[in-house]
Amino acid sequence: MTPPPPAPEPVPPPLPASPPGPRAGAELELLVHGVGGHTPQEMLDSARTVRITGDDTAAIYRRVDDTEAERRADPAAARPGPVQEAYCWSGLTSGGASRALWLLLLPFMVANLAHWMRPDTHGLPRVRRLYGALVRLVALSLTVLFTASACEVALDLTAWQCAGSAACAAHRSWLAFLAPAHHGWWSQPGRRLALAALVPAALVALLWFLSARTWARYENQRPPGDDEEPAGPYDPASPRPALARPGFWFGRRSVARLRGAHTAAGFLTIAATLAGATARHDAAAGAHALPGRLLQAALAAAALTAVWVVCRSGRSESVRDRRLDRGLTTALPCASLVLLGLTALYAGWSRPGWRSSGMLTGDAGYRAVALAQAALIVALAVAAALLHATTHRPATVLHGLGGPAVAVLACGTAGVMTGGVAQRVADWLDGGATPGMGGDAVPAPPPLLSWQASVIPVLLVLLLVPVTVLAVRTTRAARAGRARVEADYGVGEGAGAPRADAVRTRLIARRRALVRLTDAASWLVGTLAGAALLLGAAAVALSWASDEVPGRAAQHAGSFTEGAAETAQGLGSWFVGIGFLAFVTLGRLAYARSSTRQTIGILWDVGTFWPRAAHPFAPPCYAERAVPDLAWRIRTWTDATRGRLVLSAHSQGTVLAAATVWQLDDATRSRIALLTYGAPLERLYGRWFPAYFGEPQLTQLHRELRRWRNLWRDTDAIGGPVGATDGGRLPGVDRGPLKDPASYGRSVEHPLLEGIEGHGSYQADPAFAEERAALFGLLPPGVPQQQRPQDGAGHAQDRAGRPQDSTGRSSA
Repeated sequence: MTPPPPAPEPVPPPLPASPPGPRAGAELELLVHGVGGHTPQEMLDSARTVRITGDDTAAIYRRVDDTEAERRADPAAARPGPVQEAYCWSGLTSGGASRALWLLLLPFMVANLAHWMRPDTHGLPRVRRLYGALVRLVALSLTVLFTASACEVALDLTAWQCAGSAACAAHRSWLAFLAPAHHGWWSQPGRRLALAALVPAALVALLWFLSARTWARYENQRPPGDDEEPAGPYDPASPRPALARPGFWFGRRSVARLRGAHTAAGFLTIAATLAGATARHDAAAGAHALPGRLLQAALAAAALTAVWVVCRSGRSESVRDRRLDRGLTTALPCASLVLLGLTALYAGWSRPGWRSSGMLTGDAGYRAVALAQAALIVALAVAAALLHATTHRPATVLHGLGGPAVAVLACGTAGVMTGGVAQRVADWLDGGATPGMGGDAVPAPPPLLSWQASVIPVLLVLLLVPVTVLAVRTTRAARAGRARVEADYGVGEGAGAPRADAVRTRLIARRRALVRLTDAASWLVGTLAGAALLLGAAAVALSWASDEVPGRAAQHAGSFTEGAAETAQGLGSWFVGIGFLAFVTLGRLAYARSSTRQTIGILWDVGTFWPRAAHPFAPPCYAERAVPDLAWRIRTWTDATRGRLVLSAHSQGTVLAAATVWQLDDATRSRIALLTYGAPLERLYGRWFPAYFGEPQLTQLHRELRRWRNLWRDTDAIGGPVGATDGGRLPGVDRGPLKDPASYGRSVEHPLLEGIEGHGSYQADPAFAEERAALFGLLPPGVPQQQRPQDGAGHAQDRAGRPQDSTGRSSA
């Protein structure tokens, strides 16, 4: 059910501004952009900018004229308003076309999100740890699924079925040396499989390399203050939020452990496929099976070790854990690679009578992964319900089941991608027939993949129901909101009031109604996840019962049923193939076109904001670079100048700003203020991530930083009010909804019709300048530069005794 829109708050008067006249000390406004990124020139409204500190990925810029603003006798007199700096972090989430390949890691990223969607809770520490372990096991199953899909394509469809079939190999010259008719050294099935195993092994090695490289750039970086003595041990019972913990943005150890375990799981999946096929042949041929059994036992022991490591790789956020456990992070994947090599030698041993026929593994592997995922998600839902029952936060999406629902979507997305690859390769190899319907002489994927693809058209039909309901409700809300629009702008209320314009009224009312779809997204996600889980379970059961693809299983069930099954199978096969291509195309467009990047940017930025707590192969967490960057800059500038700083953040930048404020010490926090606009802090993060940005956490942030104002509009689909008033005991943070458009019709002040700004152009609203000036006025006066700590040569120092220049950059 769509929650009702927030009641319009009375627009509070701006905070009291400081007395007129020059202010003592330096003043800095540190700007942080949001989704999609902006150039320094756009943020600073100047064509002449210079990089103050940073690199091509993330840096801080100023106008050229403000480079040495702090050196002037009266910084406030140099230009109207404070000195502005722009922190540009868009390079952390965008870049060249190669970054589009990150979209192929989408299931890993979504599984990682499920970890952070844990409901807020009081007590139950064992259930909290169980929740994290279950999410990590779901993430491990995705790595196994991806590797199994690569094995399906390279080992089963190509090396086992096509190369082993004279009809298939005859039309593909590049497989001729593997064909039995060639009578070459590689013609034996075991040797063909061992050679083909290089493809999935290379995929696992590539994932390891990408994870290790990004780990060195993000998780392995020293956090702010790492070279100084801590003020005291962190108290786990402290009321401060989790994002204030010293080790929250330092996941060095946990990501390294997970990377070793997932890499080992990938190699072991390949080895198990080789060993299983070879052992089955030896058992059927009556050969000596002891080597195969020993290998399978060693593989099982290594797999159990990898599972144990995953279960024991929870994050240690209360301390900065610098250990690496090299015995696990290096030895486990290396031992698994050795086992894979031994298995390849075992499979490649000469077996002249071995012939490949049918499928290599059939449904067994995929069925085991699907059943394990279903069991883990059900257990995860039970854990989430128990945690949510301790608090019953009404704003939490899906009554605390957001994490399990997103885990279902992660598994479903992985199934579409991996099944799409297998279906398309099989379709290419079988000469255009629907996979599984071309007879025994052509390659075909396991029947379970066809059943899973066949439920996609059914799922899309079912989704038409909630989509239609939302469309009807949105239309009704737009009609009901027209009177409210005219009342807000005083239409027809007297002389000088704007005249009614039906087209203009409908436009504004429709925009306000569409914005509320953001709040209804949780129920759409829940419906999709629930339907996908049930249909996926039905696909496993039907494939198990029939052991045939849908079209063949329904051949004797009547013409209508047979036609429906064949249609669903054919459409599903194309849907999964098109779905995989759509992922790649969408990723390329996201980095080539700004409009596409804006559309999906918020989802990608939300996904990569969080550390890699569940899946080490997920795209890297940009906040592990951005939050320390901002914390370092704020701290060094306030130490060097003793001036006043307003952290001014928009959209996703407000989340970075809040996380940064939590990482600052009390002395630094006393010299800054926070101005947010278009903030998804409560609307998205507070509802989907209640344990980290819920109402108690945002209220605690307001207690620690009383100088905080938030601007919002009811035409903004992303940002909204923050609340955080502690039941009225704290002064209001929010100012809004701001009028958007600024004018209903034409007027002397607005001779042209104003557009609806929605999520952008907050700084152009007069309320922005008013609130910024008021926040500066509430900050304590700056200390003259001659009173700052100095060394023997008269140079300014920070609190650690390092020399600094006037802009806060360390010169040591």
